[in-house]
Amino acid sequence: MSAVAERILRVLEELASAPEGKTLSELSIKLDLPVSATHRLLADLMEQDYVRKDERRGEFTLTMKMPSLGLRFLSAGGVVDIAQPILERLASTSGELVRLAIVDGEQLIYVAKAQGARQGIRYDPEMGRPVTLSCSAAGMIWLAGKSDEDIMRLVSKQGFGTPTDFGPRAPTTFKTLLPMIEIARADGYATTQDMFLPSMSSMATTVRATNGEVRAILIIAGPMSRLNDERMKALVSPLMSTAAELSEASGVSPMLRRAMQGPNFAVSITT
Repeated sequence: MSAVAERILRVLEELASAPEGKTLSELSIKLDLPVSATHRLLADLMEQDYVRKDERRGEFTLTMKMPSLGLRFLSAGGVVDIAQPILERLASTSGELVRLAIVDGEQLIYVAKAQGARQGIRYDPEMGRPVTLSCSAAGMIWLAGKSDEDIMRLVSKQGFGTPTDFGPRAPTTFKTLLPMIEIARADGYATTQDMFLPSMSSMATTVRATNGEVRAILIIAGPMSRLNDERMKALVSPLMSTAAELSEASGVSPMLRRAMQGPNFAVSITT
């Protein structure tokens, strides 16, 4: 990849995490680029209508062009239309949040969700962020299908989710993480409490292609006050049956079908 293309992508990724916008100097420092080079990149992106500048405050933000492209891609692939009713049913049964993320290569990205909570605490994290593998049920059950060498490589590449940034029980070493993954491997599903977020629980199981390979992960997540050990045990059966339904639905959507067939694409309903 050319240096200019790489820098442009870095600018877009940085602004995607800052809906309130960033100033030229903030972007320059964050990207470790000269102010002049950062300004040229922003000027090119503004010319193509990917970025706009607030002249009063001097902050740069993304326009809706990038989200529009993503939504157009998802719509053409039929992912949301096919998966959404499945997500809604599981959300209604569980009374908690269910999410959908498409994974390209070695990363899971949130793209759709169904909220089952109608009152009280509603867990509803941001869309578009990658799953932290080391401290989420989605990450653990996905890693359970891999060798210890691949687990260590993938987690090392992404980094551990530290307790200060995630939940107080988030594992920070492979000595702690690997036994958790082994339990998930034996049970066929993973559960977490106080790991991805303080006082939050999640549970996950795999969705498999016809050849037995894991191509998707189905997750339920909510506050520990509702989604406790007893409740998660009661939801294992709905979780498993919904995962099977999602696997069957993959034949209808072109994108889901690729996810279930190709080695570099996966789907995850996740938190």
